[in-house]
Amino acid sequence: MVRRVYVVPHAEATHHLEHVVGGWHDSALTPDGHLAAMKIAAALRQAIPSGAMAELYSSDLKRAAQTAAPIGELLGLKPVIDARLREKSYGEAEGRPQAWLDARFIRPPVTGDRMNHEEGIAGAETIAAFARRIYAALDDILTSRCEHQVIVSHGGASSVLIAAWIKMPVDSLGYARFTAGPGSITTLTEDDFFCNRRVDCLGDTRHLD
Repeated sequence: MVRRVYVVPHAEATHHLEHVVGGWHDSALTPDGHLAAMKIAAALRQAIPSGAMAELYSSDLKRAAQTAAPIGELLGLKPVIDARLREKSYGEAEGRPQAWLDARFIRPPVTGDRMNHEEGIAGAETIAAFARRIYAALDDILTSRCEHQVIVSHGGASSVLIAAWIKMPVDSLGYARFTAGPGSITTLTEDDFFCNRRVDCLGDTRHLD
């Protein structure tokens, strides 16, 4: 069996336009975001053959669940909601102006322990805590031997999901980043012979044109 995993960061949300910090702030999709979600669903319907085994997973935050809803409707799937697929928490900065966070943020050191670095924001997750949460969520998702799995999450979380997919050691995430914009689709494939894991397409946005 060839397994394909489709990682989808949620579409445009209100916090993008309001220039406030996302994280666990429960923003909703914008009108353009809802339109993008329908386009994402159509692209995935085209990618996943009718009758193929498929599953849909989503972060519990509103903007992710709203992105997952039309996907579920078009594929005939009920989303499995998993709070572990949330974005990195920015603690007390969430919902505040981005400038508020920028003024207080302590950048990680160039060398040294970047994973457990405290960013100067009360309640914020370290990269280590964030990464372990996402790695655990993906490990559980992959216990299901399903041909097609769609994961709707967030921008930063998508980067960690890709790293987890290729089995990058979690401690390497102090530096590694994979860029996938809102509403994009990243396609990951595991072959049925060597069980190698590929990143076939990173952050594809052609369906949004």
